Amino acid sequence: MITVVGIGADGWPGLPERHRATVRGAEVLLGGARHLALVPDAAGQERVAWPSPLRAGLPELLERYAGRAVVALASGDPLLSGVGTTLAEVAGADAVRVEPAVSSVALAGARMGWPTESLVVVSAVARDVRRVLRELAPGRRVLVLSSDATTPADLAALLAMSGWGASTLTVLGDLGAADESRVEGTAAAWADEPPAFPRLNVVALDARADAPVVVSWAAGLPDDAFEHDGQLTKRDVRAAALARLAPAPGALLWDVGAGAGSVGIEWMRAHPACRTVAVEVDATRAARVRRNAGRLGVPDLRVVTGAAPAALAALGDLERPDAVFVGGGATRDGVLDACRAALVPGGRLVVHGVTIETEALLAACHAEHGGELVRLSVETATPIGGFRGFTPARAVTQWSWTRPATSSEETP
Repeated sequence: MITVVGIGADGWPGLPERHRATVRGAEVLLGGARHLALVPDAAGQERVAWPSPLRAGLPELLERYAGRAVVALASGDPLLSGVGTTLAEVAGADAVRVEPAVSSVALAGARMGWPTESLVVVSAVARDVRRVLRELAPGRRVLVLSSDATTPADLAALLAMSGWGASTLTVLGDLGAADESRVEGTAAAWADEPPAFPRLNVVALDARADAPVVVSWAAGLPDDAFEHDGQLTKRDVRAAALARLAPAPGALLWDVGAGAGSVGIEWMRAHPACRTVAVEVDATRAARVRRNAGRLGVPDLRVVTGAAPAALAALGDLERPDAVFVGGGATRDGVLDACRAALVPGGRLVVHGVTIETEALLAACHAEHGGELVRLSVETATPIGGFRGFTPARAVTQWSWTRPATSSEETP
């Protein structure tokens, strides 16, 4: 059993006696150099700094001290973007007991006078700060957990170039310590000349837009929200596809033949725990998918440059998808069979086609496997001389299929 004790910026004086006794009683005390320096020496106690890289070095470290009384120090709440989460993932939740201190989120909310239910928390600790963009809406309150002293300036620059320069940023440094600090400004003012910030900080963001911005989480963002070369699943048929793919928290989507990445990006915008792997054979388009994902607040979207079905084989060995969207390449030999086989029971497959050959393939799949086969035709009003008329877009044939929860189908 590893006990993880949360310690605040006020150090040893801020620990309750029960937690002090736990720390004093440890045979082995683990922690970062800063945390270890906050507690007094204990006779016979071995002190060990975290390995670097942390996750890769933990199994050997924990095996070395197996059977001994091990205590680890962590900041505030160890399960809030902290080492407690990593230890539980590596050693197993049953092997870790957490004794939290007051979290930085609780302290920041208290300093700002923001009720917890009125705010959202985004971690930039060892993560891409562009994740903040998904959470923004005028008047929304966001607490950003900073990775280091550079995060507030990076955040200000990001907001300023994304249409959120009017947002107010309050940097709360060394929360809970005697020298706690507070600096306030706007993203636009800090974008070019940010002040100096403490290494330990939380940024309280009050979002204010100074330009038209994309804020909706509903399926079917405007087509011009995406950079593209024409290979884009258009707004109305994209919304229809996402309705059938049915994103849910934690679910994994394969976006095969991703093009501009619009379906996979909107899947991830549906919930912060949704995940996407986009598969695109063209390297230029693959790079474009990455840019679109970052600009729309889901930089963690994974892009695999390669052709299906070969590119799907390795993915299936890692984790089977909950849903698969095939926006291009459906007629390539083995692609649809590989996608159907990869799905978890109850998983959803949606395939789009615009050519006669793809339409014939989808009709055959529908006849053999069932599901739903629809043709989507969208017409848009455009000028005709001094009048207006409807101009049809290319019709899209859509086949959607759900793998039975208890399937009699054999893996192809």
